[in-house]
Amino acid sequence: MASSVIQAQKATVVAEISEAIKDADSIVVVDYRGLTVAEDTQLRKALREAGVVYKVYKNTFITSAIKGTEFEGIGTYLEGPTAIAISKEDATAPARVIAKFAKTAEKLEVKGGIVEGTVYDAAGIAKISAIPSREELISKLLGSLQSPITNFARVMNQLAEKGGASAVEAPAKEEAKAEEAAPAEEAPAAEAPAEAPAEEAPATEEA
Repeated sequence: MASSVIQAQKATVVAEISEAIKDADSIVVVDYRGLTVAEDTQLRKALREAGVVYKVYKNTFITSAIKGTEFEGIGTYLEGPTAIAISKEDATAPARVIAKFAKTAEKLEVKGGIVEGTVYDAAGIAKISAIPSREELISKLLGSLQSPITNFARVMNQLAEKGGASAVEAPAKEEAKAEEAAPAEEAPAAEAPAEAPAEEAPATEEA
């Protein structure tokens, strides 16, 4: 009777793990020994806020749940106490949050994991943790796309402001230019001296 109850409980837990890892983008397994209650609470909160499921399971239950799945490769790291972090939204989230938390909680040890179908050891997970989140990448991409537009708008705005100031001065400048360009009034022409009457030719003597 007791054996059947244990088997039923195991089946329930295995089914829970199977459902949790279904369609998951990544799984990271850690050794949580040595964490204080306060640290464990903080870690769970940080992972939950990042959309990561984090639970402690027996290695035998995890082994049964991952058998025949793409996550079977983490079986290598299922030794000693194991907590598993699972993400279906952001493949780098478990590694990123755990690595950040481990900087202040040295007792937290990363064993390994699987990210988008690839098995990584602790060193590999550390490298994965350095990859920005999807939101950060999108934000940077949008920022780089908007930057030229913003610069263009700034330049146009500056030109518009300069144009507004010059528009006031333009009429005066144009008037000054027009005055400079206008030909000077011609002085009245001096009267030409009257021509002296031609001297009469001497009369031709009559033949």
